[in-house]
Amino acid sequence: MQVLFISFLISLLATLAILRTRRWHGSLSADHDLGGVQKFHARAVPRIGGVGVFLGLVAVATWYSLKGIVEERAFWLLILVSLPAFLGGLVEDLTKTVSPLARLVLTMVAAVAGFWLLDAGINRLDVPLLDPMVQFWPVALLFTAVAVAGVANAVNIIDGYNGLAAMVAIMIFAAFGYVGWMLQDPLIWRTAFAMIGAILGFFVWNYPRGNIFLGDGGAYLIGFMVGELAVLLVARHEQVSPWFPLLVVIYPVFETLFSIWRKKFVRGMSPGMPDGVHLHMLVYKRLVRWAVGSSDVRHRTTRNALTSPYLWLLCSTSVVPAVLFWKNPVALQCFIVVFMALYLLLYRQLVRFRSPGWMVIRRQQERKKRQQSKGGYG
Repeated sequence: MQVLFISFLISLLATLAILRTRRWHGSLSADHDLGGVQKFHARAVPRIGGVGVFLGLVAVATWYSLKGIVEERAFWLLILVSLPAFLGGLVEDLTKTVSPLARLVLTMVAAVAGFWLLDAGINRLDVPLLDPMVQFWPVALLFTAVAVAGVANAVNIIDGYNGLAAMVAIMIFAAFGYVGWMLQDPLIWRTAFAMIGAILGFFVWNYPRGNIFLGDGGAYLIGFMVGELAVLLVARHEQVSPWFPLLVVIYPVFETLFSIWRKKFVRGMSPGMPDGVHLHMLVYKRLVRWAVGSSDVRHRTTRNALTSPYLWLLCSTSVVPAVLFWKNPVALQCFIVVFMALYLLLYRQLVRFRSPGWMVIRRQQERKKRQQSKGGYG
């Protein structure tokens, strides 16, 4: 638990320092776009919270070096290979000039570095027709790079509301940490705990008020670490089915795949173009705005914060069974299907949803009273 406390404390203080000095860097670091289709904040907010998360990890690595912890070298290498993903996102946060494709390629470069330096490669899928293919190292390298970059991009996509991506990532790392602990793999569970602490240090300042955002740097850093730990778990332990990490990350991954399909084949637009109908946005528009009862800009932060718990609950429907059945491939596959069905059902209901039932009834009653009132005076 020391790694969790160290990463939490340093991330907490580093993020506070960013907030205290924002007058110096706000012109570069703050998100001033308040009217975008995916913007739900009411004031310019620094979007370099990933710096605090990164410094929390560096603090843990430094403590490893001072204490001579066995996992010191591997943990430093993890930080090293994450740099292309993190820095690509951070430069975008500061300059707004790094395209999504460039960030995706940089994350793939990071995954390739992890493949060579950490043996973090996908060499089995538990799918009879595909397993012989990934035994061939060029195929394994390509598959690993695409998978890790895809997970990192998925975390970035769900980073739309205060606390959403951060808490989802905490749940994911908790699942990885638990299995790593059960397998007595210190690199896995210590890295998971370090990530949880670093994210919590940021979370304190992000939720519910949204004083700072992860930004692309933070989202890609966290997403890359999620992908790397998922690959390492499968690569280092034969008893871990690839279906376990897939079920753990199925919420952001399926959100991304469904969004690509929806944009490309339903709406006829580029998958890289932003739109306002992701699941978390529908929850905001269809449920939370009525719960708050106001569409005023001054209430936007409240609506923003109330959106995330709905998606935390949805994510838990995959993470909890993954932890309970991490040794059972058949059960894992079944729960993946159940989650996708649940997601599609929820999405369909929200898309077709116009007004809550109680609101419809209330409007009908008010209309009836007005008609009766007019009739009485006639």
